[in-house]
Amino acid sequence: MTIDKLKELLSEIGITLTKKQGKQLHKYYDLVIEANEHVNLTRITEKEDFYLKHFYDSLTLIKAIDLNHEMSVLDFGTGAGFPGIVLKICFPNLKITLVDALEKRCNFLNKVIEELERQIPLLPRAEIARASIDNNGKIIIAENNLMLAIDIAMKRGKISEEEAHRMVTELKNEA
Repeated sequence: MTIDKLKELLSEIGITLTKKQGKQLHKYYDLVIEANEHVNLTRITEKEDFYLKHFYDSLTLIKAIDLNHEMSVLDFGTGAGFPGIVLKICFPNLKITLVDALEKRCNFLNKVIEELERQIPLLPRAEIARASIDNNGKIIIAENNLMLAIDIAMKRGKISEEEAHRMVTELKNEA
């Protein structure tokens, strides 16, 4: 799939991808593929499948939620940064917090943000936090000074909807 085909699919769901955003997504793809040789980030590496299953799928959230205004979004178990990084590229107004349990994935995400900012300086930073679940089922966030005030919590992958709901409820109760 080319970036033009992606733009066409996105226009069908109301997203207009700029040339700058297209370049950022392409750079992000390159970074994931390069890092995937050392860190297990994704099994989907063919460009056409990657653009469809990672980029397009990440952006289909727009079908359920209007992302065109400022809001805080928490991406649980972000892995390689899907959907959080993709949403941040296409909706720079969003304040994204990425949460993942593995330090090496967090290191990768820091590199992605650094590289994209270096290439295109206007990409606002996303926050990255390491997190794990303790023996009591509570979420533990590694950064002591991180305070979460979120509008949307999302997950993609292995966390069940019930588990994500429980984690968000506990975070709200502790706030």
